[in-house]
Amino acid sequence: MDVRGRDLRYFLAVAEELSFTHAAERLYLSQPALSKQIRALERHLGTLLFTRDRQQVTLTPVGEALVPHAYMRVHRAALQFRRRAGAPLRRRFTTLRTRPGR
Repeated sequence: MDVRGRDLRYFLAVAEELSFTHAAERLYLSQPALSKQIRALERHLGTLLFTRDRQQVTLTPVGEALVPHAYMRVHRAALQFRRRAGAPLRRRFTTLRTRPGR
């Protein structure tokens, strides 16, 4: 049972927002496309991850159990990507200074 990292990121966005609309906006996707991806993930796993109605979205017990595993897998994938790319593992912040009128 291999689940793609993208599917887990989509799942986590919906789990955090508890809204397909807000999660889709955050992911720069259309809401129908996100819903379709989540339904495909649920079919792949053979279980519902969310209960949906017109007013709210909630995690099922299986969805709640998947959240920590999804976070770990997404985090590990990001670390592997950074290592392969040779990018530093720490975030570096840059200060941008501007002068008025320039």
